[in-house]
Amino acid sequence: MNEKIETERGEEFRDSLATVTKEGKRKWIYPKKPRGKFYNARSIVAFFLLLFLFGAPFIKIGGHPFIILNVIERKFIIFGIPFGPQDIYLFALAMIAVIVGIFLFTVVYGRLFCGWICPQTVFMEMVFRRIEYWIEGDASRQKALNNAGLSSQKFFKKFLKQSIFFSLSFLIANTFLSYIIGVDKLYKYILETPAQHPATFFAVLIFSALFYFVFSYFREQACTIVCPYGRLQGVLLDPDSIVIHYDYKRGEPRGKIRKDSSASDGDCIDCRLCVDVCPTGIDIRNGTQLECVNCTACIDACDEVMEKIGRPKKLIKYASKNEIEIGKKSKFSPKATGYTLVLVALSAIILFLLLNRSEVKLNVLRSPGMMYQEQPDGRVSNLYDLKIINKSFNTLNVSLSVDNIKSAEIRLIGNDLKIEPQGVTESKFFIILPKDEAKFLKIPVKISVKADGKILDAVQTSFLGKVN
Repeated sequence: MNEKIETERGEEFRDSLATVTKEGKRKWIYPKKPRGKFYNARSIVAFFLLLFLFGAPFIKIGGHPFIILNVIERKFIIFGIPFGPQDIYLFALAMIAVIVGIFLFTVVYGRLFCGWICPQTVFMEMVFRRIEYWIEGDASRQKALNNAGLSSQKFFKKFLKQSIFFSLSFLIANTFLSYIIGVDKLYKYILETPAQHPATFFAVLIFSALFYFVFSYFREQACTIVCPYGRLQGVLLDPDSIVIHYDYKRGEPRGKIRKDSSASDGDCIDCRLCVDVCPTGIDIRNGTQLECVNCTACIDACDEVMEKIGRPKKLIKYASKNEIEIGKKSKFSPKATGYTLVLVALSAIILFLLLNRSEVKLNVLRSPGMMYQEQPDGRVSNLYDLKIINKSFNTLNVSLSVDNIKSAEIRLIGNDLKIEPQGVTESKFFIILPKDEAKFLKIPVKISVKADGKILDAVQTSFLGKVN
């Protein structure tokens, strides 16, 4: 934190939110339209993120969706690979890796995720806010329009904006639905009447209303009040973390441009454009704040001013606290190194498990409460319960075999084992051994499931023998 600013100006700004008045009422933010190299770069990133979001449901690999996240039916397809409830350990590890990755990213680069990748910021600043600028104009015009009395022009603009906002919210809700049920099923639902799928229709309406509320009214409050990420900065950031900083050593003391300006004047001319463009209404010159989403709008605004008055850019810039205060370049802290090692280890484990993931999951349990059975031909048998989960998109005709005892025979009870894609088959079977192979109480048995001569999975179990 900027100690000099804290000392001279106090920390009263931390006692309240920039979007809330002293009376506790909502203070509407009218950010000026940003422009500059960072805004252009964020626009390009947002374009590709939105292209992926709206385009991914239409991508298919081998006739199957690229991504499906069907939580209700517990069916998942990620990058063309099918997953199911039996892969919960992979999801758990992946979630841990994502959280550790976010922590690492925050420790090193602050809230770069919030400003560049977060869906809330991308939709709000790059979609809905741009539509608002297009219909109502820049900040001053928006404020004048809201303060003006009701007129046909105001009604038309407000109606047009809100209609587009809700239509986009409805589109977003349907896009997320396509990630759950698939774009083909969604298209089928669209062609049919809502009465045929009332639960799905009302769910889409509820989420459409939620998105509409967030982007038309709640806006930056989602980042400052609801999202806990900003509050994590207090424990995640360190003096070497790269965040958006105001270079107070160069900028202070602030003052207007004067012909007789003394050499002691700082570069900041107190134009407040950095505040005017901020979508959360803060003054970045006060230092790092939980409301700051690192959107770079203040950097672009300040650089433009510095260029106009002939002073060096980067008065506001990406930098660490140590870089501003003592001129020390950022480096990996012990905390960042620790997060990196954990993330690398988790990634290696997940990659290993994915590479060694079998197409089927085989569960074999000896039927409870039963000992061995003597067969009419003098051999001895055990009864087992079988469950096979097909993780692939292919129909599998499988067979079972005992690998470690050549004289063992497997006899299925019922039909052959045919498993539908991503289906489950349960059955029972006997393992039959000659008496001379069943002389011990517990005999280790390795059972494999095969399809087209290829071993798909294997399990270890035991055979209860006859003790002479």
